Order: sequence, then C-alpha cells, then structure tokens
Amino acid sequence: MACLVALTTVIWITQALRELDLLTGKGQTIIVFLIVTLLSLPALITVIAPVALFIATIYALNKLNSDSELIVMSAAGMPPARLLRPFAVLTLIVTILLGTMTVYLMPASFRELRDLVTKIRADFVANVVKEGQFISLDTGITFHYRERASGALLGIFMQDKREADKTTVYIAERGQTVDSGGSSYLVLEKGTIQRQQSNSRDSSVVAFERYALDLSVFGQDGEQVVYKPRERTTAALMFPDKAEGFYQIQRGRFRAELHERFSSLLYPVALMLIAFAALGEARTTRQGRGAAIGMAVVAVVALRIAGFAASSATVRTPTAAIAVYGVPLMACILALLVIFQGAAVRKALAGLSSMLRRRAAGGPRIAAGRA
Repeated sequence: MACLVALTTVIWITQALRELDLLTGKGQTIIVFLIVTLLSLPALITVIAPVALFIATIYALNKLNSDSELIVMSAAGMPPARLLRPFAVLTLIVTILLGTMTVYLMPASFRELRDLVTKIRADFVANVVKEGQFISLDTGITFHYRERASGALLGIFMQDKREADKTTVYIAERGQTVDSGGSSYLVLEKGTIQRQQSNSRDSSVVAFERYALDLSVFGQDGEQVVYKPRERTTAALMFPDKAEGFYQIQRGRFRAELHERFSSLLYPVALMLIAFAALGEARTTRQGRGAAIGMAVVAVVALRIAGFAASSATVRTPTAAIAVYGVPLMACILALLVIFQGAAVRKALAGLSSMLRRRAAGGPRIAAGRA
C-alpha cells in the first residue's frame, strides 16, 4: 500500500500539473479540477499496482534475508512453496482489485471524463469567454462573440479547421448554451454555415434560422460523440456493433484493447514471481543481492516492453493476440522454474557458461595448431 500510494501520488501530481489550464485558462473551480484529475486514477493504478507489488516483494524478501530469517527458515526445512504462499495471497488480492478496475472502473472513468470535459467546454463558452476576444476552444477551433445581452451571446463567429482539407465557419446574430439529454449545445439563431475545401475554390453557404451545435463534437473528428475503445465497456468490446463505421476503421484497436484488459491480470502474478525468483532463496552476506535485484528489474522492464510490443502488433494482426498472453505466461513459467528448480537451473546455466568459455578460449589455439 505504501508503494502504491507513493507512486500513484507522484504520477498523479504530474497529471494534475497538465490540467492546470482548467483553473487558469478556463475559469473552473478547484472542485472540478480535482474531479478531472481524480478520474485518471483508475488508469494510473492499473499500471502502477503490479509495479508496487514487485517493489513490495523485493523489499520484504530483502529484509527477511538481511535479518537472516530466510536462512533460518531454509535450515528448518521450509520448502519454497510455503514461503511463496503469503505472497501468492497478496497477489491474488491485487489481481482481483486490478481486474475490477480494468474491466469496469477504468472505462467508466474515461467515459465520465469525456462527458465532464464536454460540460466544461460548454461552461467555458457561456461564462468564461470574454466579449470581443478570439479564443481557442480546442485545436483548430476559434470562437468569438461581440457582446452579451440578457444571457445570450450576440455577434457569434466560430471557425472550425480541425480537418486539414476543410474549413467550416459559423456566423450567427445570437446564440446561447443549453443542456438537453445529458449533452450541451450551442443554439445559434439567424446565421450561416460556410464550408470550403482546400483543394477547391468553390464554397457552400447554408442559411439557417435556428441551428443547434453539439459541443461534444469539439475534439472529435465526426459530427457525433464516438467513444474510443478505451472508453467503452468490456461487454461492448466483446460484442461490438460490426456495422458501426468507427469499429470498421479501428477494428484492430478494439481487439487490442480487449486483449490488453484481460492480459493485464497476468502481470501482477508475473512481476511477483520474478521478484521471488530473484530473492526468494536464502543468501549469505557474501552472496550479493544487488545483482539479483538488478536482474529482476531488467527482467521486468523487458517483460513490459515485450507486452507493449505484443499489444501493438495485435492492432495489425489478430494472431499476435497469442503473444499478448504468452509473454506474461512465459515469464511466470520461467520464474517458477527458477523458484522450484533453482539448483538445477543454475547448474545448467553454469555448465553452459563454462562450455562457452572453453570454446572461446580453445578456438584460437586449435586454429593456430592447424595452421
């Protein structure tokens, strides 16, 4: 818990600093600021929890070894399976909590964050933007109004250049923001919509008496809210609407997100077993534990890199999903071999190392003799 809280706090602070624009630029309260930053915690914890478990296992085993308690237990005949039991129970608890967050809480928090950002943007348009100023609502979107009267905005101008090859300009005499059905809209009155393609000199102009602009489309490439794969429920990823256009375009990302959620439950087990394989055996004071800890850290880094590579490959090809599960499972199997067959594994590695050294040392002499 100490590792988890400390690591999560440090990373959460870095995330919070990125959202300071909510207070300084968009005039939101400290409560909204805290809610936005706290909604990112489930995603942070799913990444940090296995690492915190790894650090805690390393710390506990190193402390047991430095106090000679592992030596006493080993001399008393305690098998590795008995010593592994409490770590396995802790890992099971972490895995259950991690699974709850990964399968349910994390996508729910992402969806809530999307809806909250939409409301913040609507509040920003209605209450924060000042008269006569050109303000960037989002990347490629510029907003301006002449003055405010009786709760309405007069002389509205908005330019949308999010798409590189198309520019859309909204001009209206008046408008105001309204909430309906959980979404925020900017209702424009008596205006025009001008659209122009960059590769064409012709432009289209549409006049309207009343036009509702969905503010949630800011930050989207389409004209309606489309949840990303990480924002969708696990059931929606397992049984997607195959006729949906976004799914047809991003089918690989849907597949990768689903497999990544399920495979993430294997990493707490893999990281704990790697730590136990490195320090679970009693060592004397002359046997350096630093090298074992260093090898465990290198193994964890390599494991995570291989896992990310497998997840990226799953976007391109479905067969790569085997590697998404195979990478942590292989790490578990190798760690268990070291834990329960450590002497045989070390003997085999020592024999292989000595054989390679003999060949390397004998190769030049043999070549010289033949010459």
